[in-house]
Amino acid sequence: MAIASINPATGEKLKEFSPFDDSEIEKRLSRAEKAFRRYRRTTFAERSELMHGATELLFQEKKNFAEIIKLEMGKLFRDSVAEIEKCARGCRFYAENGERFLEDEAAQTDAAESYVQYQPLGPVLAIMPWNFPFWQVFRFAAPALLAGNVGLLKHASNVPQCALAIEEIFCRVGFDDGVFQTLLIEPDQVEKVIVDPRVKAVTLTGSEKAGSAVASTAAREIKKSVLELGGSDALIVMPSADFERALSTAVKARIINTGQSCIAAKRFMIADQIYDEFLKQFVARMRALKTGDPMDPETEVGPLATEQILKVVHDQVQKTIAAGAKLLTGGNRIHGAGFFYEPTVLVDVPKESPAYREEVFGPVASIFRVRDAAEAIELANDTTFGLGSSAWTNDREEQKLFASELDAGMVFINAMVASDPRLPFGGVKHSGFGRELGAAGIREFTNAKTIWIS
Repeated sequence: MAIASINPATGEKLKEFSPFDDSEIEKRLSRAEKAFRRYRRTTFAERSELMHGATELLFQEKKNFAEIIKLEMGKLFRDSVAEIEKCARGCRFYAENGERFLEDEAAQTDAAESYVQYQPLGPVLAIMPWNFPFWQVFRFAAPALLAGNVGLLKHASNVPQCALAIEEIFCRVGFDDGVFQTLLIEPDQVEKVIVDPRVKAVTLTGSEKAGSAVASTAAREIKKSVLELGGSDALIVMPSADFERALSTAVKARIINTGQSCIAAKRFMIADQIYDEFLKQFVARMRALKTGDPMDPETEVGPLATEQILKVVHDQVQKTIAAGAKLLTGGNRIHGAGFFYEPTVLVDVPKESPAYREEVFGPVASIFRVRDAAEAIELANDTTFGLGSSAWTNDREEQKLFASELDAGMVFINAMVASDPRLPFGGVKHSGFGRELGAAGIREFTNAKTIWIS
């Protein structure tokens, strides 16, 4: 795949980049190794000051960075600005809390003194996706760099300008040369970087296929890996829920980022008592959404990021209909320039169809009628994925049941699934392993060293 910026709203190629050759990759790996030897000796106070600098720069130039996101992957401009602001808050959170998360932990043993000390591992390769091209990187980079590691970024091939802008941010605020570098490389060059002995760990956010390949390579080299993979998140609405809040959130949860989010709600389980009214209003609201220019403040759904993604989504929808599902609205590409797809609602979705079994990375919702909480849980868990789930109910016993029985890395009650720097983020089953964010996230790429002094 070419490393190129293509405007999804117009299909116009903006800029193309040549992938790094072996010589350039070697230069950057060597630079990372040397940078780590220096950087690991810096204090938390020094790292925090630098991270606060990144916070300020992100806030100050948020519109400039948002423009790059909008042009490269088609995110609505206001949502692109919000993404940059979230990156800034993430940097500030780790600048303020990173040292506390990694302070020595005393343990009561037979030793005169015993404790756990968290030490950085070294250069970490981050293989990141295009859908949140700044946030996905910063939620790795802020904790990893605060812990004393150095970062190597292999970004998605369609967002190279985002990748280079992020590297520039860390350089501009004063991080040493080599502490954070972008590698403009193609997928077939990644394995060579992972197996290089100077790279100590790898983290990936992406597809099951990519995650399996990367984790296998890392495992063969006995290297730590963290995977945040796909999701087919359930959103459950029970009769006791605040109907309007649940309905409006359900629409937002499906079309956020034009449906291109691993934690977007994709399968909706609606209690029988409220199903007909919920479905009627949900379809009406999806049909009324305004699709168009990401710069227009009134636009609610932008383009899909690439033409290939558009083709895959349409193929999944058509195969699901052919398998017996009923199409209530949408189901087609919007003709004209750009990669636009109609907001789509499917019902009577068969178990073996793509919309039931696969992650649909576009504005396509599958609606299911359920008798009660037990059936909702059974249906929600009937997937190979286990990233997030959202359940809407004001019944206290149902809330406890959903929290306990939904098979996911994250369960949100009466709220939309979202990432928050204060809490760990990640999934189970084919949605990956390991955690980002929170105290757990910063500890992923550290050596939890046991110290025993007699």
